[in-house]
Amino acid sequence: MVHISVRFVLPVLAIGACAGCGLAGTTAATGAGAAAEVQEAQQAKQTEDRVKREVEQAQQAAARQRAAADSQDK
Repeated sequence: MVHISVRFVLPVLAIGACAGCGLAGTTAATGAGAAAEVQEAQQAKQTEDRVKREVEQAQQAAARQRAAADSQDK
């Protein structure tokens, strides 16, 4: 009876060990993918902030030019 249990348990343990390795690899790959997505999101946010600043600066420059043109007309 002991041999039947060992014959059953050893393959189950071997399969479990192999599955664990695959799971660890999948988890590592998922973690790396998530880290890359976080970095991309941070870069996108930085780009968005930079574009907003540039638009604001362009609007301010246009307002100054209009004000200068209005003061010359008067």
